[in-house]
Amino acid sequence: MDCIFCKIINGDIPSNKVFENDNFIAILDAFPANEGHTLIIPKKHFENIFEIDEETLKEGYAIAKKIANSIKKSLNIDNINILQNNGALAGQTVNHFHIHVIPRIENDNVIIKSSPVSIDNDKIKQIIENIKENI
Repeated sequence: MDCIFCKIINGDIPSNKVFENDNFIAILDAFPANEGHTLIIPKKHFENIFEIDEETLKEGYAIAKKIANSIKKSLNIDNINILQNNGALAGQTVNHFHIHVIPRIENDNVIIKSSPVSIDNDKIKQIIENIKENI
């Protein structure tokens, strides 16, 4: 497999590890948005949220919370984004599920923004029904 995260997990590529257990590692991002930007990565390869099992997903977000609290204390900050991208259009650049924990500071260069779209009430009702049917 030619996955950079799998290579990091296997020790083939060095990383700045801040946490590890049987199922996950957490490393400082090699191309950080801000100081302390950390990636939570399952050791088992899952391409995205559509592949990962719920138990692993729960554990990953519990670790993300621990990392966020540690970053808050360590860097004396109160603002953090926790993000997870799925697919190229959503900004996923490594096809191995991972969670970003990004510390935020005033006037940083991190931009996470969207513009609202207009959706009429009939379309909203259709969307609601479609989502409910597929849960």
